[in-house]
This record gives sequence, C-alpha cells and structure tokens, in this order.
Amino acid sequence: MRKTVALEKLSDRDKKHLWHPLTQHKVSPDMLGIAKAKGALLFDEDGKEYVDGISSWYTCMYGHCNPYILKKVSDQMQHLDQVVFSGFTHEPAVRLSEELIKILPKNQEKLFFSDNGSTATEVGIKMALQYHHNKGEKRNALLAFEEGFHGDTFGAMSVSGLSVYNGPFADFFIEVERIPVPTETNINQILMFLERRLEKNNIAGFIYEPLVQGAAAMKIHDSDGLDKILAFLKEHGVLLIADEVMTGFGKTGKNFASDYVQTKPDIMCLSKALTAGLIPMGLTTCTEEVYMAFYSDDIAKGLFHGHTYTANPLACTAALAALELLQTDEIQTGIQNSIKWHQKFDAEIKNHPKVANTRQLGVIYALDLKVQMERYGNLRNKLFNHFMEQGVFLRPLGHTIYILAPFVTTKEQMQRIYGAIKSALDLV
Repeated sequence: MRKTVALEKLSDRDKKHLWHPLTQHKVSPDMLGIAKAKGALLFDEDGKEYVDGISSWYTCMYGHCNPYILKKVSDQMQHLDQVVFSGFTHEPAVRLSEELIKILPKNQEKLFFSDNGSTATEVGIKMALQYHHNKGEKRNALLAFEEGFHGDTFGAMSVSGLSVYNGPFADFFIEVERIPVPTETNINQILMFLERRLEKNNIAGFIYEPLVQGAAAMKIHDSDGLDKILAFLKEHGVLLIADEVMTGFGKTGKNFASDYVQTKPDIMCLSKALTAGLIPMGLTTCTEEVYMAFYSDDIAKGLFHGHTYTANPLACTAALAALELLQTDEIQTGIQNSIKWHQKFDAEIKNHPKVANTRQLGVIYALDLKVQMERYGNLRNKLFNHFMEQGVFLRPLGHTIYILAPFVTTKEQMQRIYGAIKSALDLV
C-alpha cells in the first residue's frame, strides 16, 4: 500500500516537484530534509544535528531562530505586515535608514530597498549607468574584477566572472572589462592598464567585492592595492560600487570591508546578514551626489526600478533587530572569539603536507588543498558527505574548504568544525 504523505521522507516528496539551485538533479537527486534549526545548529528529520559552518550562505550570523529577532518580528506582524513602498512609507523602514546610516561609511546618505543580494547589485549597476546617462555622458561599460560574483540576475551576471554560473548567457551581457585583483606585484600594471583604458571615457562604474571574493573560494586581496585602484578610478569619474552582500555586518572583523580602505564607495550593495537570514531583503545605498543625478523635474530621470516586497516591514524589523545585536558586547565578543580560534587552528593546520595555503579575514577562514579537483566534482562531493557524516555543514568550493560560522558558535561547536576538516585531509 502507498505510504501516506506524512510517513514519506522529505527527500522522497521533494523529488516529485522541486528544482533546487546549483544542482544537477540527475547526478545529485537526494536532498536532506531539515526539520528545525537553533543557534549554530541544524537538525534533520531524523534528529541528527549539524553545526552550520557557513551560516546558511552567510545569512544567519546571529544564530538560527534568534529569540530577540523573532520577538521583534512577531510584534511587528501584529501591526503591519506588508504595504506598497511606492507612495507610502512606514516606521520600520524609516528607523532602519536612521540606524544603518550611523554605521555605514560616512559618505552614504540614501537607501534603496529591493529583495535580495542579486537585486541589490542590479540596482547598483543601474544607478551607475543611469547616473551618467542623466548627466548627458555616454558611459555604457562597467569594470569588474576577474572571478567576481555579484548575483544571478542579468546585470549581476554580466559583471560576474565565473563561467560555471553564467556561461550559457554570456552572449546577452552588457559590456564589461575585467581586471585582476590587486597584489603587491601587479598593482602598478593594473594602474597602467586603467590609465590607457580610461582614455575611451566610457566606463560608468567599477563593481567589486572589497577584500574577499566569496564565490571565487574566499580569495582575499590586498587592501592597499584596492585603495589605489579606487582612488584612481574616483579621480576619473568612475562610480565605485562595493558589493558587500557577503562581507557586510561584521564578518571581516569590522562592520564593512569598506572600512579597511580610505576611498569609500559611491554605492554599496547589502543583503544576506542584513536581515539575519530570517526574511529576504536587499539594500543599495549611495551618496548624495549619486542621488542628486536622479533628482529632477524630469520624471524620466527618476530611478524607475521596484519590487513588490520593497522595504517589507517585517524584513526591515528583522534588520533593525540584527543591527542592534551586532553592536552588543555579546556579538562583538563572539566575533573576536572566532577570530582567535581561527588563528589557533591555522597555526595547527597551515603546514600540513596536504594544505597548499590558508587565509583569514575576521571570522572568514579558508584553506586550499594540494589537489586538483572540480568545483562540483566527485572528490568535492566526497568531502561534503564526509563533513555531513561528522555532523558539520560545510560546502567546499573545489579544493577550497572555508568556514563562516555564526557569531554565536560555541568553542565546542567550532572545534567540531576543525576536527571534521582535519579528518577530511585523510581523504585527499
């Protein structure tokens, strides 16, 4: 007799109708059913627990189902759940703007809401292109780093440099020029190239992940070199678009990765930890100068971009609660503890014969294995399955293993992550 739905495993029910992201279902048909989450832990439908070593794609930095955030959002639900943000405003959005401005780089003045990280960068790209259009300048190209990743919508894909995600769509992209990330040895060559390239005077903006390229396997680049690039481009009227979707809100040890450089962005893109992983939301912030290029009696000069759930009151409330938590002694202590634990682990692991190199910035830690492997190949899957068997959720990016655990992860939980990585070295 056929099982009832209630008795079937989630993974079996899932296969009937669902199509998952970043998945080739023919070779990876099974999805693990997660029943609940708390703090740094995930629990599957059989009750097994896993330490969430990547904060569920860098979102749940204050822990899953954080009671403080849940209470704030629950209270807000009783008063205002959703309202159109074109022609209306509301307290959570206004207050979030007031509080966020306090910790953003000092030149940021205006906030534009959207739905997620990809749309936040999409808005940033459109701001840069239309800024010059509104000023009567024909600048229709963008500058980006090699191996950058900025999302899956078309503008975001255009400026991303990872063909594993974007290859089938390359013929449809907007014009983008790519440069390598700066190092001590190549910065002069980059600046010389930019000086020649900018003679065309058609570069509208430069979009970059400041200091850490997440999808490129947590590659960390030189802050001094980045600052030189930003200062040079700013002198030539190129708008600077900092994609801090991954790096924002304490992960680098400072509120934003842009806090490490002197030259501040004209536009910033935020999401992920913005709402603590509870409700999707994106934000694109900008300077007064950028905003004023759209401020006109000419309606056509406005930024006609909008999403149904723009500035959703519940998402804004979650962001406000997360922002409050970020500035508490408890969370700041958690950040510093993670930094120290990573440093100690690095001292133990960096000279291992199977480790090619290691790197760290704030709570972000990564190591490369001395082995050739595909980004989504069999050996990568073997490592992933090993971690899950050890009760640790990590997602290797090819031969790179990285940690970006919640700020509330305990020492014992972090040791479980480290132990799983050490034991994984025997598999390669």
